[in-house]
Amino acid sequence: MRASALFLHARGCSTLTNPRSPDPLALAHALSVASPSSRSPSHLHAQVLKLGMSGDIFTTNHLLISYSKFGLLGRALHLFDEMSHRNLVSWTAMVSGSVRSGAPELGIKLFVSMIRDSFCPNEFALASALRAACDQSMAHVKLQFGLSLHGVAVKVGVDADPFVGSSLLLMYAKHGRVAAAELAFTEIRLKDLTCWNAMLDGYVSNGFGRDALMVASLMHQCGLTADMFTYVSAVKACLIAGELDFGRQLHGSVIHNMFESDTSVMNALVDMYFRAGLMDIAMAVFGRIRHKDTISWNTVISGFAHDEDERAVVGCFAEMTQSGGKPNEVTFSTMLRLAGAKENASLGLQIFGLAYCHGYSESVLVANAVINMLSRCGLLYCAHGFFSNLSFRNTVTWNEMIAGYGLYSCSEDAMRLFRDMVCFGERPDEFTYSAVLLALQEPHEPKNHEQVHASILKQGIASQQFVSTSLIKAKAAFGSVKSALKVIEDTGKMDLVSWGVVVSSFLNNNLNDDVIFLFDLFRSDCMNKPDEFILATVLNACANAALIRKCRCIHSLVIRTGHSKHFCVASALVDAYAKCGDIAAAKSAFAAVSSSGDAILYNTMLTAYANHGLIDKALSLYQHMTRAQLVPTPATFVAIVSACSHFGLIEQGKHVFSLMLSEDQGMNPTRANFATLVDLLARKGLLHEAKGVIEVMPFQPWPAVWRSLLNGCRIHGNKELGVLAAQQILRMVPSNDGAYVSLSNVFAGDGEWHYAEEARRIMAENQVRKVQGYSRIEI
Repeated sequence: MRASALFLHARGCSTLTNPRSPDPLALAHALSVASPSSRSPSHLHAQVLKLGMSGDIFTTNHLLISYSKFGLLGRALHLFDEMSHRNLVSWTAMVSGSVRSGAPELGIKLFVSMIRDSFCPNEFALASALRAACDQSMAHVKLQFGLSLHGVAVKVGVDADPFVGSSLLLMYAKHGRVAAAELAFTEIRLKDLTCWNAMLDGYVSNGFGRDALMVASLMHQCGLTADMFTYVSAVKACLIAGELDFGRQLHGSVIHNMFESDTSVMNALVDMYFRAGLMDIAMAVFGRIRHKDTISWNTVISGFAHDEDERAVVGCFAEMTQSGGKPNEVTFSTMLRLAGAKENASLGLQIFGLAYCHGYSESVLVANAVINMLSRCGLLYCAHGFFSNLSFRNTVTWNEMIAGYGLYSCSEDAMRLFRDMVCFGERPDEFTYSAVLLALQEPHEPKNHEQVHASILKQGIASQQFVSTSLIKAKAAFGSVKSALKVIEDTGKMDLVSWGVVVSSFLNNNLNDDVIFLFDLFRSDCMNKPDEFILATVLNACANAALIRKCRCIHSLVIRTGHSKHFCVASALVDAYAKCGDIAAAKSAFAAVSSSGDAILYNTMLTAYANHGLIDKALSLYQHMTRAQLVPTPATFVAIVSACSHFGLIEQGKHVFSLMLSEDQGMNPTRANFATLVDLLARKGLLHEAKGVIEVMPFQPWPAVWRSLLNGCRIHGNKELGVLAAQQILRMVPSNDGAYVSLSNVFAGDGEWHYAEEARRIMAENQVRKVQGYSRIEI
């Protein structure tokens, strides 16, 4: 029966001409059955006023509840303000309605006002207030409020109530207090399915995957029948814990318990399989979703975007629109970020045009993704213009623009924008500081860096590991090892990921000896075993510094920790032995894991043979690689062409490069591939051909590729091209000492001593000094 018909019954009208006294219970029933898809409760409110029932608190409370259910919080507040008498239900309805309508601060204020009016809250009011305390804005204040609510619940005696208890544990879980959430869970007397689901969700939201799976197993053992919330949280827990087998069992349970009709559960399964790399299974599950919603399509688009498969993403989007699916801001944000990652500005601009047509040009999520896309595509001027014209910004918007400047080391622009952000009253977060510090990694930036460091200390977030690792990376870039170690000391215990970032940043700045020192510090400070990334980084440091004894020590540790079969570690081990001069040990390390059939490992061994002059073995290994049907990568061809370059095998090198372009391989050559081809041609004296490659390659020339041509000109005495190459290098890198020296040698080789001396004089005037070479041995 419709609400309007029920209201006629409430008036007691068998006919409109014979009214009877209205029934408040029937009125309440009419209001309760009104759904958001039906007419607004305003017309029922008008009838209540007409009948003179506005003073009836029972009817007014149901009107409050009805307005809140329809999302008409403003009208509910207006009605609440007009009430001459309010009871506990009135206050509870407003607290609950405010929280449900996305106004947690208002809900908290109303709850406090209710207490001040001497009303003792019931379990429903407390549960609603606890949900408001879950909100993460001003998290510290909300947590303190939540703690106070816990005290009120204990005082009132409802802390063990399932409704209040589940809200309590969720509040603690949202603030990262997992132990307190567990304690709240144990205090609940009669745990229903909602309580178990709340505990499951609490573990998942804090990344405690294995604990969540244990809860799911206990629920099954207790005979509780899982619902959609159970399955969704349990599948997420499988992702966190990396337990794909458990996830498959859950999939079987979903089929057995006939939950395949539930779109949310199926979406979670699709996401799990995509993240596990099982795209065929993910698409098969997606195909079985009966009612695909926007989240279903977004899950698939995100899965393909994570794999950076542009064609699949665009195809999926087209299928989504053709089948009647409606893309939202998440859809466009995901696709825009993919276009940025692939540096495909054309695709990105088309996607933005579609977002505009669908009415999402004012979405902050889409705007942030546009800035990210334009920045990554090198269109910094356009990104800043777009940013400047935005009428709305949040912290992420500022972060994206600052990060864009950081990508291209535009330190002054990044610092200016950071200052503007603070002046506009936007509070920087840990990602802001990370983006700024990424931009401030040039030797002349210590002053700006110290200002940012001071701001971090003032805000009190220096101990957050994401911020501290960014600080350490920046200090490593300045070569300030002592300052970096001081940050490590102040941070206290760092997790495995943070140690990996710190060690890697030291390696990237050629602080090889300090990498070894840090690794020893890590082993004494951290209870965890080093992971494959830390081990590979330390081995790379050993390779750079030619520390053969340390390399052997790390090798023994690799075996003890069980990482010898990991391709990342094995590849670093082969490279380290080869660069330390022990090609036999490199070959032995390669042979121990070559059965894994990893192309990266083969590339490392190919490069090792090439650098040691073993061209025959390099070509033989390449043939073995093709016979094993291993798919070569661009790095494979870099190694082979480089080997041919060192031995002057010009025709073989050209042939290998052409293989990469053949239909069988169908690869797009990278910058490194073109660099090795230019080097091959320049070494053999084919200088004009090398210059032609530089001019036609689909990349802007960079200093290293011009340097290869300049070295070829020096060897073969081509003054004209040598001068051109040197000019190009000095235009891009005015302080490059090698360009001046090589140019001087080109003139000297041609007998033009005056010009050779002039090149040296200009070098001295520009205060450019030749970096002295050195050798080192391990004693």
